[in-house]
Amino acid sequence: MPMPFHFSTMSLLQRVRRGAALALVAVLLWAALAPVRYPTRERTFVFPRGAAILRGEDAGLVPAEVQLTLGVRDVLLLLNRDIAPHVFGQVLVLPGHAFRLPFEQAGDYVYACDAAPGHAVTVRVGNHPDPGWARLGWRLRALAEAVRTLPIVAPDD
Repeated sequence: MPMPFHFSTMSLLQRVRRGAALALVAVLLWAALAPVRYPTRERTFVFPRGAAILRGEDAGLVPAEVQLTLGVRDVLLLLNRDIAPHVFGQVLVLPGHAFRLPFEQAGDYVYACDAAPGHAVTVRVGNHPDPGWARLGWRLRALAEAVRTLPIVAPDD
């Protein structure tokens, strides 16, 4: 006759593994079902200092693609920290100024940009992620993007 499962018969390693697996399942369920909220609906697009000097292919200071999500991050905030004005589509952003560009429909929008590689920026606006696999995938992509764009700062000497 098989022994009924009893928690005390498990080794410590088995208990830790089972606990970690349950914690992972709980986190994935939360990520798939919890509402998506951000403190602001803006995603900042910065023209950094020096972008006027290093325009185009050599610069790498301005991204060639920006991801937005309707209802979450659907306003592109153009912020010019450079000493020269910059063009983004039909918008001229003067030094020290900002411009908000809202999006109301999903799709890919290509804008001429004097400081971007290839002189164009593609703004990809996606739909609000539905609960389940779509939301889990969206959160994982957002996490990967956040890690990829972390600023690398050297410690002060």
